[in-house]
Amino acid sequence: MRCTALVLALLVLPLLTAETALRINYAGTPGAGASTRHQDGLWLGHAWVDGRKTDEDVRELAQRLKGTGIRDLYVHSGPLEHDGTLPDSAYPRARWLIAAVHRELPGVRVQAWLGDVLATESPDGLHLERAATRTAILASARRVLATGYDGVHFDLEPLHSGDRHYLSLLDGLRALTRARHALLSVAAHQIDPLPAFHSLWGATTGHPKWWSQAYFGQVARRVDQIAVMSYDTMQPLPSLYGGYVAQQTSLALEVTPDTTDLLMGLPFYHENRFGHWAHAETVPAAVRGVRLGLSRTDADRVRFGVALYVDFAATEADWRAYRDDWVR
Repeated sequence: MRCTALVLALLVLPLLTAETALRINYAGTPGAGASTRHQDGLWLGHAWVDGRKTDEDVRELAQRLKGTGIRDLYVHSGPLEHDGTLPDSAYPRARWLIAAVHRELPGVRVQAWLGDVLATESPDGLHLERAATRTAILASARRVLATGYDGVHFDLEPLHSGDRHYLSLLDGLRALTRARHALLSVAAHQIDPLPAFHSLWGATTGHPKWWSQAYFGQVARRVDQIAVMSYDTMQPLPSLYGGYVAQQTSLALEVTPDTTDLLMGLPFYHENRFGHWAHAETVPAAVRGVRLGLSRTDADRVRFGVALYVDFAATEADWRAYRDDWVR
């Protein structure tokens, strides 16, 4: 019984301490200037490039985004094949969409959202350690940019902290996008809420969910835009989730250079599964957390925004919270 009590104490007390800290982090009043800088993003589903959407849908989208801070659209245009290639058949209506968005939403940029499952935790998936795979990804990015996209947005998961092959890929992509006067952006994992927590979690579960803050900074310095996937946090209450987002915002701001756009993800979806409770991970809680973290860490930061995930799962309440609490 003594051993059991000791084990429980060693496990439960640190957890309670961490959760209490998140609740405290959610307290306070955000600064009045913590609102949109008109540099926000929106993830759009594959229906926008596979033929299911029409001109009327684009006009409705334009009406939806009127008066908001949305500047970038990440349009799902993949996924990549496991060898890094991407068939043109994956995005047959891309040219139409790009032209329609530029017509209806002047100044809004359309980026090709590309991704795949990485072979980091199973034998199946994309192998970044293979030079041929990275070369194929560069060729795929070159092809989608030739279609007319304003940039490429990569979401490769699960990507372990410290992966040098990913950094090498980003170096190659940065050279490509700069030569094409295009944007390079990425969806980023969350940052360790405690030092080296990704190592502990990885050793325990086989899935090191977080990146170290130093590695996040290495990625951020190689791209034009980095969007933190600040959802699927395992937090059970809105106050704890909001406190977690506030912490993530501060950690990201500390290591993202002023020359890189930093966006914090908002959960525009409502699933209930391990790691995500819809009643806890709400847009109001996330926005309050973002505003608190911004106010405390870098209130005057210009290249900063939020990114909404994802259009096809969003409710009117999600859009209203984004407008009322962030666009203001």
